[in-house]
Amino acid sequence: MQKEIWMADLNPVIGSEQNGVRPVIVISGSSMNLYYSVVMICPLTSKVKTLKGCPAIKPNRLNNLKTESQAIPFQIRTISKTRLIKRMGLVSDHELDSIKNGLEIYLNY
Repeated sequence: MQKEIWMADLNPVIGSEQNGVRPVIVISGSSMNLYYSVVMICPLTSKVKTLKGCPAIKPNRLNNLKTESQAIPFQIRTISKTRLIKRMGLVSDHELDSIKNGLEIYLNY
């Protein structure tokens, strides 16, 4: 479901792609998530930097993150649902909108 945070295995990767087992946010829409065997995700990193269009997400009861994390919209990718390991929580509508806005920045960069 869109807005869900999952622990996902992003390996193997090539070059500078985000790797490892890490939290990701499902950003694809409901129909895609229901009818396809893949989902579009935005990876999170715990290395929070000042990057335009990359919103920070603070841990709370809704998202169940352990540390402040940063969404990386320029690293979105489509992955098989089999890469999703465990559902962790959800981001808010505002946080999802911030990720979408960040993606728009990078699509026009």
